[in-house]
Amino acid sequence: MIELKDKAAAFLALHRPGDPVILPTVWDAWSANLVREAGFPALTVGSHPLADAMGKSDQEGMAFTDVVARVREITGAVDIPVSVDIESGYGLDAARLVEGLLEAGAVGLNIEDTVHSEGGRLRDPAEHADRVGALRQSADATGVHLVVNARTDVFLRPAADAPADRFESAVTRLKLAAEAGADVLYPVGRHEPDVLRRLCRELPLPVNAIAIPESGEPAAFAKAGAARVSFGPFLQRALAAEVGRLLERWR
Repeated sequence: MIELKDKAAAFLALHRPGDPVILPTVWDAWSANLVREAGFPALTVGSHPLADAMGKSDQEGMAFTDVVARVREITGAVDIPVSVDIESGYGLDAARLVEGLLEAGAVGLNIEDTVHSEGGRLRDPAEHADRVGALRQSADATGVHLVVNARTDVFLRPAADAPADRFESAVTRLKLAAEAGADVLYPVGRHEPDVLRRLCRELPLPVNAIAIPESGEPAAFAKAGAARVSFGPFLQRALAAEVGRLLERWR
């Protein structure tokens, strides 16, 4: 626990608005080793690429035990901090989620407000904040400050609200999550620079942005004020496209 406590503190310290930590999104020990060997200080495990790598579906087609087993392989392969996307929590209580992540050697998590086990409904803002608060309390009870990245999926639901309403809804949700004990706020989506700047300005905690690895520019995210950049499923997709190109000439 002492090692995890120090690793969690070091991971949190990497989140600096305007000087974002780049967290390549991995799915197994092989991809994690590529990231470590490239010199990155930490990484994140994405649910979508992890599910694809295991032949299962995203949106909680995996069990939490599947996730923990793979995370344990990753933390056994690399010594840098590892954060894990736990989707909406697999229907488990906060204490069980925190226990599983720490036992697997992770020091951070993403928690989203889409409830996949209940038809994909969106938690209301207070309900999501309560979920974040329970994770914070459970982690703090262990003595390890697990870095909680509170995500909202509002921007992924374009049919639900007008663009301005989605922005305000996301800010409201994430401010409540911040009050509940989140460390990082994740308004997931590929935002225009002016929208990302507004989010970073109006939100009270470090902001996680998402990037396309083959076309994004780190300086642009720094200029917008982001504190963390991850790749979601896009690194795995870029590698898949390259593998397809290599194999095509052998058909």
